Amino acid sequence: MLVAGEASGDLHGAALARALHALAPGTRLYGMGGCAMAAAGVELLVDTTGEATVGGTEAVGGVPALYRAYRRLRATLASPGRPDALVVIDFPEFNLRLARAARHAGVAVIYFIPPQVWAWRPWRLRLMRRVVSLVLAVFPFEPPLYRRAGVPVAFVGHPVVDALADAPTRDDARKRLGLEGDAPVIGLLPGSRHLEVERMMPVMRRAAELIAGRHPHARFVIAQAPTVERATLETGAAGGPDFAVVPSSAYAVMRAADVLLVTSGTATLEAALLGTPMVVCYRLSRLTALLFGPLVRVPWISLANITLGRAVVPELYQRRLSAESLAGEALALLESPAALAAQRDGFGELAGQLGAPGVGARAARQVLQLAAS
Repeated sequence: MLVAGEASGDLHGAALARALHALAPGTRLYGMGGCAMAAAGVELLVDTTGEATVGGTEAVGGVPALYRAYRRLRATLASPGRPDALVVIDFPEFNLRLARAARHAGVAVIYFIPPQVWAWRPWRLRLMRRVVSLVLAVFPFEPPLYRRAGVPVAFVGHPVVDALADAPTRDDARKRLGLEGDAPVIGLLPGSRHLEVERMMPVMRRAAELIAGRHPHARFVIAQAPTVERATLETGAAGGPDFAVVPSSAYAVMRAADVLLVTSGTATLEAALLGTPMVVCYRLSRLTALLFGPLVRVPWISLANITLGRAVVPELYQRRLSAESLAGEALALLESPAALAAQRDGFGELAGQLGAPGVGARAARQVLQLAAS
């Protein structure tokens, strides 16, 4: 059983599913995910990727659907036909509860892309020691942390390393998106969750207007995640610069852009590995920030900065985030070759830290070995 709860997890689950089928063609795969996992041969008992939520208080509205999904999967784990192993992918609020149910049912639990206990909620390590059979770590600094906590762990590398193998070149991306010419290209990646996009898109649009005021020939391209409606991206578009909305082509947008405005998440790591300079931004509700802000244990919000251990990309969040500050940071990059080069130099250090290609195959071998035992 494979369980993912949002768009990025669906993509990583699909890659794992393909690797599992390649190594063990007769394996039955089923669980929770989205269209990518379904296309990779996973029988979906539940599809809730379009319902993924963000933050703490913001997630309340999605609880009924997730609880129904949890009950369906828990019942399957407790049935006579239960799986040999449960692979949970990210989505810790849901997946740690499901892992507990799996262990009670005698099913081995593998956690692929584990909770970011190094950033916040370190007490989750105690629960993971009780209910997780094996953690498949994706960052190089994770294995020592889990070993110290007594949680079995294997480093397989980050799945974005495999995913980016099919990313287009810069020239191919610009041709595909119709962006030939010397005009600067600004890519907007507002996120993959509906509420997240609703919160970030107006700020990004206003920042684009300010950038266009200084660079009237600039081109603006929005990467539309498969979980986000186009109408959400087009809200408030009147009166600003023209935007090209590109569905399901985030890597092409990342490659084609000179600078990216990115909502914090996996996209920051992907953009860094592709070598595209960026400004990272994020905003939670005031209540969520008040409740959970004090629990955060790292000084950065972007995976690029966290992995490198220093501030390579500018970050704007909560009170520091405004259209003016976002535009200002983007213009500072656009108008400074030295600033662009400094980011790219930092990004060059990432490739060797996140593992070699073949992440999906390494993870699949670990899963099959544990399932067989």
